[in-house]
Amino acid sequence: MSIPPPPGPHQPDPARGPSPAPDPYGPPPQGQQPYGQQPYGQQPYGQQPYGQQPYGQPYGPPYQTWGQGYSPYARPSPVSGLAIASLVLGVLCCFPAVGLVLGVIALVQIKKKGQSGKAMAITGSILSTLGLALWVTVLATGGLSDAWEGFKKGATEGATFSVVKGQCFDAPGESLEGLTYDVDQVPCAGEHDGEVFGEFKMTGGDGFPGDGAVSDAADDKCYPLQDAYVMDTWALPDDVDVYYFGPTRQSWRLGDREVSCIFGNTDEKATLSGSLRADETTLDTYQIALLKSLNSLDTVLWKEPEDYPEDDLRGYQDWSQDVHDSLDEQIKVLRANSWPAAADRPVAALVKDMEHARDEWAKAVAAAEDDDVDTFYLHYDKGYEYVDGASTVTARKALGLATKRPTYDDGGEDGGGESGGGELNV
Repeated sequence: MSIPPPPGPHQPDPARGPSPAPDPYGPPPQGQQPYGQQPYGQQPYGQQPYGQQPYGQPYGPPYQTWGQGYSPYARPSPVSGLAIASLVLGVLCCFPAVGLVLGVIALVQIKKKGQSGKAMAITGSILSTLGLALWVTVLATGGLSDAWEGFKKGATEGATFSVVKGQCFDAPGESLEGLTYDVDQVPCAGEHDGEVFGEFKMTGGDGFPGDGAVSDAADDKCYPLQDAYVMDTWALPDDVDVYYFGPTRQSWRLGDREVSCIFGNTDEKATLSGSLRADETTLDTYQIALLKSLNSLDTVLWKEPEDYPEDDLRGYQDWSQDVHDSLDEQIKVLRANSWPAAADRPVAALVKDMEHARDEWAKAVAAAEDDDVDTFYLHYDKGYEYVDGASTVTARKALGLATKRPTYDDGGEDGGGESGGGELNV
């Protein structure tokens, strides 16, 4: 005999399979109150409030109800602006101390206000600390000064160009006069517009001394440098003159003080061919010994007073004494030196002429002391006879030096120097 199931919730029939889940939106099962409704006063103490069912209860609202006092949408916490600023300054490393301070302040505010951006604040603080350490190291080792000098040098090089002794080049427009912005270096063996034979630096403050001062400095210092570069001055072609590159007002402000002394052709349409260098790097010891003596005497002769003897006899007296003393010194040097067999007699003949000249200059000094201008002129002319004379040519030829006597302008020491003056940069 079968036993009916006990009273209670409807049990599924095993033969029919599981019963379908009740529809939460349909009518309640027979014998139950409508969903979510309890008879007034019959809710037992401790029963779950409306909308909350025990775990596994199939009934309840299909979504969470509102009314708990907060918005249904989640609002992200704001990012700290100080954290962003600290990160930016840390990456740029421009104000590391400021970035570090902002990062510390940002961490404090983030903790108090619940803001986001903690990772950015920490990263910015670390980068700023590293940047601050780097700055301290640079200042302590003088690296900042070196960097500034490097910057100025770079700025200067960007606005100026530099040529060096022994360099040959072609100039824009094939002219060494006026403004020159750049040159092209070329081999000296071929044709070229200019050859640098020396350089020097001007002194002065920040104020540009003027184009005239640069030209005067070039005239004063380039010609002595010419004799050092071309010791055999007779080897210079007649169509070669001295030019220079010098600073301008703009380049002076950038620290440019260099003046370059240059050989160039007096004809703007012509060029130079081959190097003009004839110094201790290209000459032998015998050639150097003779040229040093001759050039030393020429240096004193170039210092002749500008006025005529009758207008400045005292000046000519002092100068004649200097010529006499220089001749005496160089005679001793040449006599003490040993010469190749082929040059021994020619050099001895030259020394003998120099001794006669020395005696004439001594007589010129005496005449000046007596205010006898006519007698001074007589010995002045005889004293000059040995200069570039036949004995000088013979001695030069014996030693393999140039033998063509140079021609001199009436301009004296300055020669044609004023034709130079190509300026460096703008």
